[in-house]
Amino acid sequence: MSGQSEVNRRIKELRLRLGLTQAQLARPEFSESYISLIESGNRTPSPTVLETIARKLNSSVDYLVHGIEAGEIRRLKDDLQSARTELESGNKDEALFLYQRLTSEPNISRLPELLFPAKYGLALTLEACGNLKEAVRILSDLRANHRNSLSDELRIGTALALTRCYRDRGDFELAAQTAEDEIAAMIGKGWTDHLIELGATLMSVFYERGDLLRAEQYAAQLLAAAEELGTPRAIVAVNWNAAVVADMMGKREEALKRIERAWTIQSVSGDARNRARLHSEYLHIRLRLRPEEAAECRDELLQTEHELRNSAASTFDLAYCYYLLCRAEIELGQPELAVEYGLKAIRLVGETDGVTFADCQVFLAKAYQMLGRNDEAATALNTAANTLAEEPPNRMTAEVWLMAADVWQALGDQEESRNAFQRAMECGGV
Repeated sequence: MSGQSEVNRRIKELRLRLGLTQAQLARPEFSESYISLIESGNRTPSPTVLETIARKLNSSVDYLVHGIEAGEIRRLKDDLQSARTELESGNKDEALFLYQRLTSEPNISRLPELLFPAKYGLALTLEACGNLKEAVRILSDLRANHRNSLSDELRIGTALALTRCYRDRGDFELAAQTAEDEIAAMIGKGWTDHLIELGATLMSVFYERGDLLRAEQYAAQLLAAAEELGTPRAIVAVNWNAAVVADMMGKREEALKRIERAWTIQSVSGDARNRARLHSEYLHIRLRLRPEEAAECRDELLQTEHELRNSAASTFDLAYCYYLLCRAEIELGQPELAVEYGLKAIRLVGETDGVTFADCQVFLAKAYQMLGRNDEAATALNTAANTLAEEPPNRMTAEVWLMAADVWQALGDQEESRNAFQRAMECGGV
């Protein structure tokens, strides 16, 4: 039992406070020598023995083990549940306040079974608020100093959240390393929902850094594992990301099949955050492959925006929704609304994800061009170009350059259009 010397000390302190001798505490259940051995640290009492001693000392097992009364532990558990509920409901500011207060409680440091989930929840809340730097600090500390003390679920969840934070700020190498290390350490126990979700997040790292071949190969491995496991959660996670890979590789029918399968399952199950995030991805693929459905996609995106605001979704998730609304309004010939949504997306995403930031700038430029606001369109395109110049060349940057070339063409600037097209070819390896 951890902290056994503290247990011994508390038993002795309470006995003396009540004015009991060792013999009085012992009888009739135990011998005086047995109590003496416990107090001196030479015997470890079983849970049953602790219950008996706690009752005779007018105390509780919780106090003997942790030095905290049962009522205080219940209060901390209730506070932890309240913080979780606020985050899941999308009340991020209130959740942040509750988690910060909870992790600062003096007594919670004695209760690792509450402290670690509280720190994890605080990190998720910071991520949802867009503070990836602080979220990474907390998650890294949990993994560096307490990794082997975490439950399997919390250990994998911490790795997944850290992978996601690294990915969303563009640190693809650290993201991949975090996920690969954890999967290698846990795979001996077999695939689980949580481990497959971590694998699916690793797949997203591969395709976001432009490594589509590896993403496709890994997708095949995870799809087989998910089908064998047979749980809705695993099937959704893998088909969701496999759909993105198929879309990026030009396999339209496969992309639609996989995203529709994932959405069919997730739309009636799963947590609100992931349901809204998957809905966004489903609508993105529909918008790309079925532009004639732009009006329906726009209406569903507006509903998704509401769902994201009322869940634990991050500012990045909400920015992505606004980006898709910008694209939908362009498709529908509504550039004024497209500008509004494009600016919202840019404000939220900032420059933490360079490719997404540049992509938003290019579609904002397209909306400006449609309105005849050519100077503003050129400014947005130049901002996108400066950002893309700092990004590694891959298929994703190539697509943004190609779209920029089209907008420059629409603006009548042939030279800039050729330059952007050339950069697209270079990034695509042509």
